[in-house]
Amino acid sequence: MEKLREIVREGRRVGEEDPRRIVHAFKVGVALVLVSSFYYYQPFGPFTDYFGINAMWAVMTVVVVFEFSVGATLGKGLNRGVATLVAGGLALGAHQLASLSGRTVEPILLTTFVFVTAALSTFVRFFPRVKERFDYGILIFILTFSLISLSGFRDEEILDLAESRLSTVLVGGVSCVLISIFVCPVWAGQDLHSLLVSNLDALSHFLQEFGDEYFEAREYGDIKVVEKRRRNLERYKSVLNSKSDEDALANFAKWEPPHGKFGFRHPWKQYLVVAALLRQCAHRIDALNSYINSDFQIPIEIKKKLEEPFRRMSLESGKAMKEASISLKKMMKSSSYYNDIHIINSQSACKALSTLLKSGILLNDVEPLQMIPLLTTVSLLNDIVNITEKISESVRELASTARFKNKMKPTEPTVSVKKSDSASIDCAMPINSRDGDHVVTILSSDDDDDDDDTSSDNADDDDTVNEKTEDGEIHIHTSCVHGGRDGARTFIGSSCTSDLM
Repeated sequence: MEKLREIVREGRRVGEEDPRRIVHAFKVGVALVLVSSFYYYQPFGPFTDYFGINAMWAVMTVVVVFEFSVGATLGKGLNRGVATLVAGGLALGAHQLASLSGRTVEPILLTTFVFVTAALSTFVRFFPRVKERFDYGILIFILTFSLISLSGFRDEEILDLAESRLSTVLVGGVSCVLISIFVCPVWAGQDLHSLLVSNLDALSHFLQEFGDEYFEAREYGDIKVVEKRRRNLERYKSVLNSKSDEDALANFAKWEPPHGKFGFRHPWKQYLVVAALLRQCAHRIDALNSYINSDFQIPIEIKKKLEEPFRRMSLESGKAMKEASISLKKMMKSSSYYNDIHIINSQSACKALSTLLKSGILLNDVEPLQMIPLLTTVSLLNDIVNITEKISESVRELASTARFKNKMKPTEPTVSVKKSDSASIDCAMPINSRDGDHVVTILSSDDDDDDDDTSSDNADDDDTVNEKTEDGEIHIHTSCVHGGRDGARTFIGSSCTSDLM
């Protein structure tokens, strides 16, 4: 009884994890009942009367072809149907050619044809592109060609055998495809899309929580912090092992017809590009996570000096990933007002951290063994910032290729500029507006004063007008970006109001 209860609990868990599995089980049962009627009742009269025992091939086709998703079922069905048709035609030709040589030579020729065909087809299966999409079809081709060729030596009605074999396979395959598409369909493309959104959210969550984990785990080492760290670990760790699922879903999605928001020739390859970058980032995060509670910790006073750039690097990278996740989830092009801001802010934090380390003030008080986790953490965070930029660009390219809808541009966003203590770098802080929080970043370096005259000279060329009001606010009307990410001052926005602090 205990074993039975365990099986019931496991079945309930599997069903609750994805209820579509229960629906899929019923769909397979319906397909088997449907094709079995061809054997028992011949529902279409003379058309199915000659099936006889060959109707079992239709049942076998349903068992091996019906897969969980539409793309997998359609891919296997087309592979099986085309392979059966081609193999049947070649087997008939081989049989006719061998029969012209007489009864003595005929078996020798047939076995030679089978050997050559099977050997060549098996070798072709090793080709990467063939193995990815047509491996099952070639396997069925070898089986059908050998079966019909060798059976034809003893059976004079080889044409009827090939015809019934092809007909039963088509009946089983078409039944699977129709039921898979029209009865609670499961689209592999949608699953791949949702998987990438989930992976982006997992990485974004860890990066946004990294500051609290790294700077508070040692001070408050209670059970809640440990549980929180474990939850973060479990969320991002799923990204590390997602390659096989992503490759399989992308392969199945290529077979699927247009559906929902996924049109014809949807850029599934670009999904794999984004997925590869996410795995690279996840590996960095996995290494970074190991240093949170490392045995070799840098002194608390040094940590406090590094806290602000560390937090900003991870937080802004996490926000950039969150923006990419929202863009992908809603299938809308991400607004540059958000994405570029977070990328620029994270890179400015990298620059501040680099300046702080080059000054040599911190490293003088750090022991050699304590420098290893410090420099490794800095390197990993810097890599994460760079990879985050690549992820944002790849998601933007995906949105453009897939023709996502354009996001409404914000009108009259208001921001305030917060002065950072590290390396004199400003950080944009959004103020609520009626269209949501919109951000304009003004990055200042120590060279800003030297470049003010140059910037004012180029104002007319950039269609930028600065108006100073009586209350001291400067209204910036601009249609372009000044400088760049490494420039002294960057304005992003249209009809923006900046409250200079």
